[in-house]
Amino acid sequence: QVQVVESGGGLVQPGGSLRLSCKFSGGTFARYVMRWYRQTSGKERELVAASTDGGGSTIYLDSVKGRFIISREHAKNMVYLQMNSLTPDDTAVYYCHAYDLWDKNTYWGQGTQVIVSS
Repeated sequence: QVQVVESGGGLVQPGGSLRLSCKFSGGTFARYVMRWYRQTSGKERELVAASTDGGGSTIYLDSVKGRFIISREHAKNMVYLQMNSLTPDDTAVYYCHAYDLWDKNTYWGQGTQVIVSS
């Protein structure tokens, strides 16, 4: 059974950096599109970054382009979100998401809180 588990959230000052990690298990990692979403209270969950199967292609939310980097470490079945130049607008619960290109199943992590504040 596929599981994704996030870690790495916390409190950081504006302008700081944070790296989120997501551990994937229970499936063939390379065939999944891995995504990071975020959600704040009262708002819909939004896609922050995505890495296609194998990690050959990435996409980003416009507001994080140039600041966030999604990457995959296939040997460890890990996906990361490096977040730089953080602002209070980046405060949210961040979710890891796995999408199986073969059977269209999706899997969510439990979320990790990121707070950007001085």
